[in-house]
Amino acid sequence: MSERSITTVNPFSEAPLTSYPLMSDDQMFDALKSCHAAFDQWRLTPIEERAEVIVRIGEALNDRKEEFAQLMTDEVGKLLRDSRDEIDLCVGICKWTSATGPEVLADEHRSLQDGRQGIITYAPTGVVYGIQPWNFPAYQAVRYAIANLMAGNGVLLKHAASCTGSGMLLREIFESAGLPEHLFTVLTIDHDQSDALIAHDLVRGVTMTGSAKGGSVIAKTAGAHLKKTVLELGSNDAYLVLEDADLDVAVENCVAGRLYNNGETCVNAKRFVVTDAVYDAFVERYVAAMSDVPLGDPNADETGLGPMARADLRDELHEQVKASVEKGARIACGGEVPEGKGYFYPATVLTDVAPGQPAYDEELFGPVASIIRARDDEDAMRIANDSRFGLGGGIFSKDDARAVQLAKQHFDTGMVFVNHFNLATPEMPFGGVKDSGYGREHGGFGMLEFVNAKAIAVAA
Repeated sequence: MSERSITTVNPFSEAPLTSYPLMSDDQMFDALKSCHAAFDQWRLTPIEERAEVIVRIGEALNDRKEEFAQLMTDEVGKLLRDSRDEIDLCVGICKWTSATGPEVLADEHRSLQDGRQGIITYAPTGVVYGIQPWNFPAYQAVRYAIANLMAGNGVLLKHAASCTGSGMLLREIFESAGLPEHLFTVLTIDHDQSDALIAHDLVRGVTMTGSAKGGSVIAKTAGAHLKKTVLELGSNDAYLVLEDADLDVAVENCVAGRLYNNGETCVNAKRFVVTDAVYDAFVERYVAAMSDVPLGDPNADETGLGPMARADLRDELHEQVKASVEKGARIACGGEVPEGKGYFYPATVLTDVAPGQPAYDEELFGPVASIIRARDDEDAMRIANDSRFGLGGGIFSKDDARAVQLAKQHFDTGMVFVNHFNLATPEMPFGGVKDSGYGREHGGFGMLEFVNAKAIAVAA
């Protein structure tokens, strides 16, 4: 075995957890070949039988929810209740995918104009390689893995180093539920090895969740080898508080939307674009609510905000806050790194946010909210779209019909939430536009990303 290793660290206590040896190149390629061999059998398994295995995976995840939730909290600092929510979402993905997969992937029959009969069949393509981040250790992997297993593909996972244990536990759970050995394979490899893996002929597709910068590198590497990619990247999602918004609803959801998962979510609410008519009232109430959020042990029920996943992530966030202040933003609450153990950063609100500041232009991946004043509803929509990102966003308005029209015709994002905040649901497509990436997961779309829509025509 290689002497190189990964050591996971508890971000609350800063204590090391477990070390995992990194694979050698030979071990990595052997794992790929084993996954492909398992795929060669799995692709011939009737889709109804695949669905039954996925049902059992959901049941196994539910049975081990407490164990898995605790591991995620220990590895990345998530509030324990958020970790439990994450497992519930994974269970829901398994239920929905197993129920709808046979219909989504069913053959289509078409009568052709010349009298021939056409068949469109969705054939699995092979091994799909997933590169996933640390912020949702179970969900990020389940999101692409379950869809591709349903489609008949094999799955490789390179998880973030900080949640290596979660990847290993996920593999154990999958196989305990009856998934064939090696069909879902967890790799402990570095970035250079990852590039070599992408280049291998047996890898047929690559999916990655992470930063826009990282996504660009992966897309370039995969593109050089003509490999299809699905990229779910970062964002600085705007939530609009329009002139007729219910401020009780807006403030409650904007706090939750910024702080859920310790603020470390690609589709968190990040920029709050507030119309002049309600700006002062919203800011007063929002700052008061954010100021009251208690930092603490992520295992404790009373904790409102746990530690960030790593020290470098916390430090980078603080540098973005300081740079924004230097360029004119004002700290309304928070904004200071607390003393003591744990990678904590307080719930922070920045006002006077304007173009040219990191708080306006960049993604702040942590518990920092950027408030931007808009002249009116039209200006608010303009500001929301004034971003290189386009993952999600929200609209608060008492006029649901008008908000839906704004969402449909003007919001340049992949997802829009009206009068609430949400992350993802199995029934609806998940993904973005612009620098937030391309491709879709969930809602049946993920099952079709890495299949061959094969056309078969039969003579009359």
